[in-house]
Amino acid sequence: MAATPDKRLGMSFAGPRPEDRLSPDATNLAAAPDSTNDVMREFEQLRDRFQRTTNALASAAHDLKTPLAILNGYTELLQSEKLGALNERQREVLRDMISSGQRLQHFIQDFLTFSVLETGELRMQYELGDINACLSEVCRLWSGRFQERGLALYFLANEKISPLPFDSAKIQRVISNLLENASKFTPQGGTVWLHAEAYMWERRAASQPAASGERRRQSTNGPNAVKVSVSDTGPGIPPEYHQEIFDDFFRMPSSEAAEGMGLGLAIARRLVQGMGGKIWVESEPGAGCKFSFLVPLRPILNNSSRGSSK
Repeated sequence: MAATPDKRLGMSFAGPRPEDRLSPDATNLAAAPDSTNDVMREFEQLRDRFQRTTNALASAAHDLKTPLAILNGYTELLQSEKLGALNERQREVLRDMISSGQRLQHFIQDFLTFSVLETGELRMQYELGDINACLSEVCRLWSGRFQERGLALYFLANEKISPLPFDSAKIQRVISNLLENASKFTPQGGTVWLHAEAYMWERRAASQPAASGERRRQSTNGPNAVKVSVSDTGPGIPPEYHQEIFDDFFRMPSSEAAEGMGLGLAIARRLVQGMGGKIWVESEPGAGCKFSFLVPLRPILNNSSRGSSK
């Protein structure tokens, strides 16, 4: 740019010097620290708010346990007719009250479990045991519910699975959540299968890719996990929801009228991941669902329950 004289001041001005001009990138870099600090501050505020909400939810759920237990106790006392005979209509009302109390108790337990998983306080209790016996016990507990809904529940023990260290209570909770999900969405007259099998889970870290020869050698070492599956003859799930159904509080658009708050599968996912495992669904609309999860034969210690599956 040519210099332009300013006769009043006896000076001439050229355009901005190159060292005075900042490129757009340089301007962005200059503003970057402030933007980063703002983002970090907002993130901390959101995390703190979420933590307070989770703690409040857990506290409220815990406070509901005692009065609910008292109400359930009085209801069962009335149903036993130790305080006097009941007519059929009164028995029907009490059965409905007991059923509603059990559902509320289940919701409270879901809230408590969710808060424990969110705060990272989940601890696994591994003991050597027979997973067939564990699954059989769950089926026994659920058989009455399935019969009431006109559903068939089948489980055949797999004798090829050797004893392994696992957290029986956590496994039963995962299976219960999957069976409850199947019982809610499988129409009357449908069938649900529970199956377990030894499985070769080929995993490798993305940062440490294995050579093809090494991968082939790994596959000949035999099973390193147990695969447990729950299959049903329900309406199925569209492929676009196969990931979202494991999110917290997610409910399918077609299941808004169904019971629950969208925590069952989310809790199952976190529990499985807490054991170092993986959970997924295979389904097509109109073809039922098959939920499967893997449990390593060797427990993964100190694994966060909030990690992502591989």
